[in-house]
Amino acid sequence: MNQFLECSSCGNRTEFKPETVCHICFGPLNVLYDYDALKRSISRKAIEARPKTMWRYAELLPEVLSGTPDTPVGFTPLVHAKRLGKVLGIPRLYIKNDSVNFPTLSFKDRVVSVALAKAIDFGFNKVGCASTGNLANSVAAQATQLGLESVILIPNDLEQQKVVASACYDTTVIKVLGNYDDVNRLCTELSYREKIAVVNVNLRPFYSEGSKTVGFEIAEQLGWRLPDQVIVPMAGGSLISKIDKAFKELVKVGLVEEKSAHIFGAQPKGCSPISAMVKNRSEEITPVKPDTIVKSLAIGSPADGNRAANIIRNSDGWAEDVTDSEAVAGITLLAETEGIFTEAAGGVTLSVTKKLAEQGKLDKSGVTVICITGNGLKTADLVSYRTDNLSVIEAKYSSYKEITTNKAEADYVNTV
Repeated sequence: MNQFLECSSCGNRTEFKPETVCHICFGPLNVLYDYDALKRSISRKAIEARPKTMWRYAELLPEVLSGTPDTPVGFTPLVHAKRLGKVLGIPRLYIKNDSVNFPTLSFKDRVVSVALAKAIDFGFNKVGCASTGNLANSVAAQATQLGLESVILIPNDLEQQKVVASACYDTTVIKVLGNYDDVNRLCTELSYREKIAVVNVNLRPFYSEGSKTVGFEIAEQLGWRLPDQVIVPMAGGSLISKIDKAFKELVKVGLVEEKSAHIFGAQPKGCSPISAMVKNRSEEITPVKPDTIVKSLAIGSPADGNRAANIIRNSDGWAEDVTDSEAVAGITLLAETEGIFTEAAGGVTLSVTKKLAEQGKLDKSGVTVICITGNGLKTADLVSYRTDNLSVIEAKYSSYKEITTNKAEADYVNTV
């Protein structure tokens, strides 16, 4: 396969190696492909005949010399959200539901699958990451599956559910005093001082390619069509950048017709540097100190922030942010309408979608996809208030009848 790393700043090309920046100008490295050759060889029919995992798009992912992973990561449901669409006034609304991804219930399972495959290719026996939670869970789980040693570095104040969901595997979890940006700086130093594949540092060009499969799947599940608009949560900015890359690659290799897909970004108000850049029409990201309950989106100095903002602008999209309380309301609304329990990041994306619809920034007649990236069990404490006043009855029908009759009467009073 004709694949290579290319510097997005100076255009220098090099072979695959565990590096994240160009050795000439220190610009970021990205994986590029021979799209003309792929257009002659790739087909919808061939892809559809393969197992329903993210690796069905192997030609558009970094080549894995050690063998394509056989774990069933990806190809998560694209749900026509009719009830939610009715509430929001968007009848052709879809949920890309990575809250049921394998093995750790988040979209990070995709990026880790690619990163660890390349770690093995490059001869690493130890892998690690800097994480706000979901990535930690996935690296710990998939490293265990592959027999790799792993070390997970996380902010000290991470949600306990996500800490437990990492520590239960055969891994080393280390809490770092500070926020994600502090953790990431330490992991960058580790990647230079020790022989360790830090998936979101020295393997970042390969790791980030896994996010493209969200975009590939959306298009295939829509009948090999691009959506009119997609709403994506933003932390470091990589996911929104790679969904855009996925749509463009599908056009380049002839798998979908060219179409303007408007891309919208979602952030919590307590950590919204990319949203602020878009709304203020700034030329550069202004880093912030995170202050939000939405830990998985709490990256104050996003590595791909400038790129994400420019993609949003170039697609005629927009970015918005919502309060922590609105994020929790988004969790509840999605659960009550579609039976999908999402974590705080999904609550942000849902509430931003609602806000964009109310602002008139979404085409309500268009095919609209909301990306839900993690499972609600990871931040269940945020909606634990819903269990505060549960009824307790004796094991008698009369007790049940009394409770339900009183509830029905109360509900009637509240509607008149």
